[in-house]
Amino acid sequence: MASEEPQYKEATRSDSRAVVAAGLSSEDDAAVLAKLGYKQELRRNFTMIEVFGIAFSIMGLLPSIASTLAYSIPAGPVGLVWGWFLASMFIFIVGLAMADLGSAMPTSGGLYWWTHFFASPKSRNALSFLVGYSNTLGLVGGLCSIDYGFSLMFLSVIVIAKDGTWKPSNGAIYGVFLVCVLLHGVLASTLSKVMGKLQTVFVVMNFILIAATVIALPIGARYRRHDAKFIFATTANLTTWPTGWAFMLSWLSPIWTIGAFDSCVHMSEEAANATKAVPYGILMSIGSCWLFGWIICIVIAACMTSDFESLLASPFGQPMAQIYYDAIGKNGALGLMSLLFIVQFLMGLSITVAASRQSWAFSRDGALPFSSFFRPISKRFGYIPLRTVWGCVLLAAVLGLLSLIAPAAAQALFSLAVAGNNVAWGVPIFCRVWWGQEKFHPGPFYTGKLSIPIAWTAIIFLVFGTLLSMFPVGGPNPTPQSMNYTVVINSAVWGGALFYYYLDAYKWFTGPKITLDASELTEEQEKVLREEGLDLKIEGLGKKPGSDEEITTDRKEYGET
Repeated sequence: MASEEPQYKEATRSDSRAVVAAGLSSEDDAAVLAKLGYKQELRRNFTMIEVFGIAFSIMGLLPSIASTLAYSIPAGPVGLVWGWFLASMFIFIVGLAMADLGSAMPTSGGLYWWTHFFASPKSRNALSFLVGYSNTLGLVGGLCSIDYGFSLMFLSVIVIAKDGTWKPSNGAIYGVFLVCVLLHGVLASTLSKVMGKLQTVFVVMNFILIAATVIALPIGARYRRHDAKFIFATTANLTTWPTGWAFMLSWLSPIWTIGAFDSCVHMSEEAANATKAVPYGILMSIGSCWLFGWIICIVIAACMTSDFESLLASPFGQPMAQIYYDAIGKNGALGLMSLLFIVQFLMGLSITVAASRQSWAFSRDGALPFSSFFRPISKRFGYIPLRTVWGCVLLAAVLGLLSLIAPAAAQALFSLAVAGNNVAWGVPIFCRVWWGQEKFHPGPFYTGKLSIPIAWTAIIFLVFGTLLSMFPVGGPNPTPQSMNYTVVINSAVWGGALFYYYLDAYKWFTGPKITLDASELTEEQEKVLREEGLDLKIEGLGKKPGSDEEITTDRKEYGET
């Protein structure tokens, strides 16, 4: 529609022109993006609070804790409470390392862009390609695992209503999953103009659920609440691993839950004042989950039964459903589980948006199959990457077919999100401190002298978390039904990406592409871009003002040869 076309305003500086899409972005935000080689194409309608909101709503604190209790309950209350606290602390350190990068270079494809910028000339293309695919598939895996968790929660309400006399089949679980994924595609496509505002609503819904739980559970279980010794000092081991390792495996719950903070990076080009909104969105979302998640874990430990095996074997299919049922009865459990799956649904909508932005950024740089098809922005639907929204939805629907095989295969969807994203977060941080520290120019948010120690701590933790996610949860010598297929799924992703690169992609993938039109740059912007090592000659976009110089598409290797 004509009314939706952005109005352009022209500014004259040093005999050059700067064209800014006033309906999409401020001049300052457009200039920051131009420094990275990209023109503004998405509408910046996310405030700092809304950037925080999309990450926090994807994390979906209580639904995520509920979905991953099977990781923490086998280690007892100590695993539930202290496992959450310690793992969250290290995740916050990872967030600090990423906030440094997000403030300095905010772009939707930040993780693979940073990798390419900081890595050595020989490795940058391959590593950037690997990170882009790992991050893209990790986000889609996150969508799968969230919507799979939604289907289990939704069906658990039916099981509770039928007093445990009915058990859903794998086909029923996938059917609910598929409807959920498709609904997310429809909503992500049609609600783009209010998606930022909706994040505030989603955050409020999360806190309503948290408040209802931390109030209702202690009241309902007031005659059998556990004391502080039980909550903070009681261990258990329902695995065949040593007790200490069972405690470490309980870290998988917070590692999976607090795993969407990179969504702030992917919303960079839709965030106003991105150099501050992105880092503070990352840290506020992690910090909120650290604090409120610890409170929730303490309340759950205080109110759950000491028969941990009965929770894991609940006929309702969800330990959290059993905890609600034991504390507040059938009607209370129905009410809170209903609110739980609603919030889980909202999580899936938010991660659909984040995954589509990463996929769009990767297709903008020509790295995804059919990139030219996925690349266009839909103006009719509010300047969003509509085609990548549905690309992510359809890929999630295909990956969700794993749930038809067995629960162990479905759990691989969780691991795809954890291990895939850990690699995508860790590689650019490593590239910065190992090869590119001299090229790093801090943004408004910077951890100063602690930046490098923080980065190395983050790298070590991410390597540990990736290895941890590959262990069979129940113990060594797993059966096919209890096997952890993380190593299989992620090795296929990482090996496949590298195989694809060295087989064919190395011929045409040279890293992020410049999308700026040289005729739209000010003299000052040209100077900054040349200092960054970017070739300003862009093919097919005409000639520079006052010049007969034809424009080509090459990007220099950031000043290195």
